[in-house]
Amino acid sequence: MAKKSHARRNNHHMFNDDNYGSSRQRSSRKNQRSDDNIVEIKSRSHQVETAYSPPRSPQPLHAKNKSQQQYIDAIKNHMLTFGIGPAGTGKSYCAGALAAEALESGRIERIILTRPAVESGENLGFLPGDLDEKFSVYIDAFRDILNERLGAGTVDYCLRHGRIVAAPLAFMRGKTFNSKTFVILDEAQNTSPAQMKMFLTRIGEDCKVVINGDIKQSDIRGPNGLADAVERLGGLPNVYVHEFERDDIVRSGLVRDIIDRYELEE
Repeated sequence: MAKKSHARRNNHHMFNDDNYGSSRQRSSRKNQRSDDNIVEIKSRSHQVETAYSPPRSPQPLHAKNKSQQQYIDAIKNHMLTFGIGPAGTGKSYCAGALAAEALESGRIERIILTRPAVESGENLGFLPGDLDEKFSVYIDAFRDILNERLGAGTVDYCLRHGRIVAAPLAFMRGKTFNSKTFVILDEAQNTSPAQMKMFLTRIGEDCKVVINGDIKQSDIRGPNGLADAVERLGGLPNVYVHEFERDDIVRSGLVRDIIDRYELEE
């Protein structure tokens, strides 16, 4: 009886060894199938891009008229550039596109986008979400520009890792814009002289700063910080003031006609 019991145990072990061997083969085949399904995703740049990012513009920035070319050259060759003039002249687009090109090429390490949190003629009231979500409604136009030039996935990556920073003008106090930084202050006609002075005194060595706005479309009462700064700083070395005219509008012919009608009424 003992020998029969021992034989049954041996048969049991043999059965288990066969199962173990077959299970290893199945596991090996399973791993092989899994490896066959691995696909390496390669990005066009060093940053990560999402699979569903909108198509980015493959072309470098080209000026649409002589005035835009002068503005682009001024930004490239000066530390501080003012772009003033009516809506639709490409002030924000050119500045955003140049900032994107500088970031992608490695000439700069960070883009800072800011503007005064002032509504245009109406009070939006309480906006839900955290600070970034509240301020995003003010900076969406620049995000569209950056998405076009860099790709939405790259922009999301840079926002998460502090390579692109968007913040209200009030949060600029105490900061220093150092080298390898490209700073854009948009809608500057809605700054007070005190706010503009605070912003301008943040400028450090070898950074690039662009200030845009339309002096005629200020939404605040009292003195205009943009007009005051242009008057004070015009003629300083490394400062350039570029003024767009009505004929420089590239958005549409209708915009030119609308501006003409409003200015005639004034």
